Amino acid sequence: MLGAPRRVLGLIPYSLQKLSPRQLHHHDVNNGGGGNSEKEESFRFYKSRGQHILVNPRILDTIVRRSAINPTDTVLEIGPGTGNLTLKLLEAAHRVVAVEIDDRMVHVLEKRVLQHGLRHKLNVIQKDALRIRFPHFDLVVANIPYGISSPLLMKLVYGASPFRSATLLLQKEFAGRLLANPGDSEFNRLAVNVKLVADVEFVMDVSKRDFLPCPKVDSSVVIIRPKDQVPDVDMREWRAFTRTCFSRKNKTLGATFKQKSKLLSLSKLSNVSGFAEEEEEDDHDHDEGGSQRSFKEKIIGVLKTGGYEDKRPSKLSIEELLHLLSLFNGAGIYFHDCRKNSNEDRFDEDDG
Repeated sequence: MLGAPRRVLGLIPYSLQKLSPRQLHHHDVNNGGGGNSEKEESFRFYKSRGQHILVNPRILDTIVRRSAINPTDTVLEIGPGTGNLTLKLLEAAHRVVAVEIDDRMVHVLEKRVLQHGLRHKLNVIQKDALRIRFPHFDLVVANIPYGISSPLLMKLVYGASPFRSATLLLQKEFAGRLLANPGDSEFNRLAVNVKLVADVEFVMDVSKRDFLPCPKVDSSVVIIRPKDQVPDVDMREWRAFTRTCFSRKNKTLGATFKQKSKLLSLSKLSNVSGFAEEEEEDDHDHDEGGSQRSFKEKIIGVLKTGGYEDKRPSKLSIEELLHLLSLFNGAGIYFHDCRKNSNEDRFDEDDG
């Protein structure tokens, strides 16, 4: 048994009192959540889509309680699945906005909510959460599909919609990166970008046995709270800068910035004339061209000025990274291509 012998949501008929939470979930889904005698086909979850439904009522209750939902709040839930968490959120909040891409899930969710008499408090958006503009919300409470955790988190913390907090159920390893500090092996670009604008609090670990179907790894619940004040820095420039630094997070910054590919890319962004042509014509058996050599010396000069040449990005604090960026920008070296205006930043290269 994963929890007390009661229905995941609602009362259990006497004939069902000996069923496990997983069996109860199957019964609840297959009967629309209200004991409908008309049986539906067994519901199939797709692991490839991150469809792992939390079925432990104790964990669900803790998530809702720790989210500190006010009766006047609108809660955004991403990936509600069949509605185990949604129904509890509807009981606590004024309104729930649920974003779900799978029409099968939407059908079950709406049917269960209707039979619990809470349909008037639910707004379902059947779209890709990464591709829509979220309506107004006060809080986020969600069991995030593992495959979209990183870009979705960036969309939330760097998005235009202000919110009070986000209580998220994430893959345990992913949550560990968010909680990591400089010097920790898990500290990476994702952590430094989130912590620039938000505080992250650990709530609890959740066993993989508390999900249906059972994933391969355990999960963790964290609460992310946007900071009242954030550093005065161009966020696109900052994110492009950290992408460069953390491309080889355990290498020294001197080694990273001496790479010809990095020098060429930065020279183009910094409008260094003649560098690209000389790079293309450069032969490994010849000395570097004048503009190339001059720009490289400028880069290394900035690193040496701040004492960063032999330091590794995985060991630098946010304040140190901000200082280094200001030194680069002060020397006319930039990282963000102003011609590109993409909102998506997947952070796929962090883990290398």
